[in-house]
Amino acid sequence: MTPSDSLIAPPPADTELTPAALIVPEPPLAGMIRFIRYGFMPNRLRYCGGDENRLLFDHAVEQVVDGGLKEHLQKFTGALPYLQLIARANGIADPFDGRVVDAYWIGNSLLDRVEVRQLYDSLAARFGKQLQGRMRDYVLGKAPAGARPHHSFHVLDVHSRVGDFGQTMHAMDHCRVSWGRVAEVDGGELVVDRVPLLLEAGKLALGAPVRERVTRQIEGRGFVEQAAVGDTVSIHWGWACEVLSADQLHRLESYSRYHLSIANQTL
Repeated sequence: MTPSDSLIAPPPADTELTPAALIVPEPPLAGMIRFIRYGFMPNRLRYCGGDENRLLFDHAVEQVVDGGLKEHLQKFTGALPYLQLIARANGIADPFDGRVVDAYWIGNSLLDRVEVRQLYDSLAARFGKQLQGRMRDYVLGKAPAGARPHHSFHVLDVHSRVGDFGQTMHAMDHCRVSWGRVAEVDGGELVVDRVPLLLEAGKLALGAPVRERVTRQIEGRGFVEQAAVGDTVSIHWGWACEVLSADQLHRLESYSRYHLSIANQTL
């Protein structure tokens, strides 16, 4: 079986949401720095990673990569197996290569080179004994249903069933990477029009933008110092991770909607 044999029908062409059509960009930042931008806040909240939050923050703000940083990032045991899987499927030695990190958090065509069997075996090795019966079938069945090793898949179909937060809308909405258009820069916060995750008629969906405040700085420092009104930022657990280009926003939204459709198969 090839990956294309097992995929669900892609979204209509006029929605421009088919992940396979997307390409791998040249990442502007070192992969480890980019990873910290997204992993920082859940680590600060003690949801994942080790106990080096200030060290990680300093590295990301100053954009410094040293020999010990990778060891700290390997403590993000939720994300690391996906990074390793993406890298292995694409013949990339370093799971923190910028292209791999971009694939996991934002989404790019490296994901489409991960074969169904590779993702299935990875999920089975990690969660096969933890899950039982129908729940095990649901999670492992997402690989032949067309899932990719993208953060949105992990949030919507894996962590919602095996994680500490359960399948609550608040947890899924904050754990996924969302995005919002900046309406105001207010000190250490941004006022943004953020696209929320909703449950409508028993199905997960992205709603109309809602005006919210997100944190952009801690002690006067952050990752989106250049953010201005009209920019779009990515958001993870209420933290502004980076300013998104139009291409990055398109890819993030595309893979998010794609995995919403897969999650909705088994709600």
